[in-house]
Amino acid sequence: MKHSRKITLLLLLLFILAQCIGLGILYQYIDPIQTSETGETTFKDLPIGERPPIEETTSYIPIILAIIIGTVIMLFLIKRQITWLWKLWFLIAVVLALTIAFGAFVSSFIAFGGALILGIWKIFKPNFIIQTGTEMFVYGGLAAIFVPLFSIFSISILIVLIALYDAYAVWKSKHMITLAKSQTKAKVFAGLLIPYAVGKKKEDTKTKITKITKLSVSTKVKVRTALLGGGDIGFPLIFAGVVLKEFGLWQSFIIPIFAALGLAVLLYIGKPKKFYPAMPFIGTGCFVGLGVMLLLQLFV
Repeated sequence: MKHSRKITLLLLLLFILAQCIGLGILYQYIDPIQTSETGETTFKDLPIGERPPIEETTSYIPIILAIIIGTVIMLFLIKRQITWLWKLWFLIAVVLALTIAFGAFVSSFIAFGGALILGIWKIFKPNFIIQTGTEMFVYGGLAAIFVPLFSIFSISILIVLIALYDAYAVWKSKHMITLAKSQTKAKVFAGLLIPYAVGKKKEDTKTKITKITKLSVSTKVKVRTALLGGGDIGFPLIFAGVVLKEFGLWQSFIIPIFAALGLAVLLYIGKPKKFYPAMPFIGTGCFVGLGVMLLLQLFV
């Protein structure tokens, strides 16, 4: 196994929790009146403004281009060691995503205030609780932006492209590994970051509590850490969100189950201290879940 049993179970639990919270946020953005009148799922406006005007059938094209351009910029900032700009960019993205996520339940003013406080805390005083807690909501905010822009066809194409890109970036160019290591070192990691001491008994962690609190994963402090990138959480959530939009609520919850099973396969066959692309496994789980959901619809 790639990680210990406790860490593996915690990682899978947090993955599923993030998917469920994200679907809950997305469901709150559905406009029930407009949906009943038009017969098609209609979403409310976002607290930050209108969604980008992108055609559903080809929406995967600008998204994949944005990912490539963003990756190039990130690698440039890492090479030039422009950490302050990197952190500012990350802070803005986190605050916007959290504002949208919280805005599904409270007023825009309160949502922004809470998002700003948590975003600053996450960037400048990170710890395991604030890192994990904010990650549970960030992807729901992103899903609320992107799900209305996709159809089942276009999100399927995107998942395939992302899986291929992930495999290339980890196994061939290895720039995804560079990004992951640089993010953890700068303490601005987008995704789940679980220090191994979290899964140990209390008496074994007394001497490491400071390391956990500060998320110390640099070369100065040797704390083994389980990582799961933000894209590995966000893309299956968007896929499940599109299923929610086009098929229904209960159908959408089938996707996270099989996406988690795909992740579980990777964690089971993976070797410790090696990097693997998760999206080929998670993406396969998404498609299997879609197939199971379509079969179930025949009998429900």
